[in-house]
Amino acid sequence: RNMSSAGPEGRKKMRECVGLIDSLVYYIQGAIADHEPNDKATENCVCILHNLSYQLETELPESYAQSIYMQRRNISSNDKTPGCFGTRSRKVKEKQQDIPLPEEKSSPRGVESLWHSTLIRIYLSLIAKSTRNYTQEASLGALQNLTAGTGPMPFAVARTVVQKANGLPGIRAMLHANHLTVRKTAVSLLRNLSRNTSLQSDIAKEVLPDLVSILPESVPGSDIVCETTASICYTLYNLTQSSSHNARLLLSSDGLPKIIAISMNESNMFSKASRAASVLLYSLWSHTDLHNAYKK
Repeated sequence: RNMSSAGPEGRKKMRECVGLIDSLVYYIQGAIADHEPNDKATENCVCILHNLSYQLETELPESYAQSIYMQRRNISSNDKTPGCFGTRSRKVKEKQQDIPLPEEKSSPRGVESLWHSTLIRIYLSLIAKSTRNYTQEASLGALQNLTAGTGPMPFAVARTVVQKANGLPGIRAMLHANHLTVRKTAVSLLRNLSRNTSLQSDIAKEVLPDLVSILPESVPGSDIVCETTASICYTLYNLTQSSSHNARLLLSSDGLPKIIAISMNESNMFSKASRAASVLLYSLWSHTDLHNAYKK
C-alpha cells in the first residue's frame, strides 16, 4: 500500500508485476462473497488499486493506449481536428463521449482489470456494504481516478457506474457520510460523472436535491469543507448549464439562497467556494425562462 503511492515509476512497476492486480481483485471478491467487507486486508487491497488507477489513462502502456484510442484517432483525423491527444476543443470532447471502448474481455488480466466493469462493480459493492471509512474512500477514489480524463475510457467507466451498474444510489448515500473525506471524494466523483452530457439527466434526478441539501448555509470555514462546497457548485454547474429543467429542480430544492450566500463571502471573496458559487449563479442566470422564478 505504501509502495503504490511512491509515484509514476512505482505505479508502473506494480502494474507490470505479473499476478499482483489479479491477486488483489481475487482477495476482495472473496471478502465480499464471505460477507467480510470490513477487514483490514480488504482496505489495503482497495487502497492499492486506488493508487494504481491514478492517472491511468495517461500512464497506460503504448499497446493498450493504441487499442483504446485507435477509434478516437481515426475520427479525429477524418474530421481534420488538430491534436487528438490533449486537445481542449469542446467539439472534440463531445465526440469522445460517443466513442465506445473496445469490447471488454470476459477474463481481464493485470492492468486490464483496473478499468473493467467487474472491478467497477466491486468498488460499488464495497461503497454500499463496507462501514470502513478508508475502504469507502478508496473505492470512491478509484472510481474518481477512472473517470477523471476526457478520453473514451473515463466516459465508458462513467456510463458503467451510472447506467449499467446502477451506482448512483450508493454514491448518493456517501454524500451524507459523517466522515468529511468520504463525502468530499463522493462529490468529486459526481463532478467527474456530471461532465458526461448523456448522463446528466440521470444524475440530476438521483442526486441533485442531495447535493443542494449538503451545501452549507454560508461560507465554510475549514479547507476540506470549502473544497467540497466548490466541487458541489461545479457539479451543479455541469448539471444545470444546458438544462433549464435541472436549473428549476435546483430552484425547487431551495438551493438559490445557499448559493447566493456562499458567493457573497465578504471575508474571502476569492475562496474556491465563493468563486465556484459565482460561476454557478452566472450560469443559472443564462436560463432566461427562469428569471421571474429567480426574482420571486
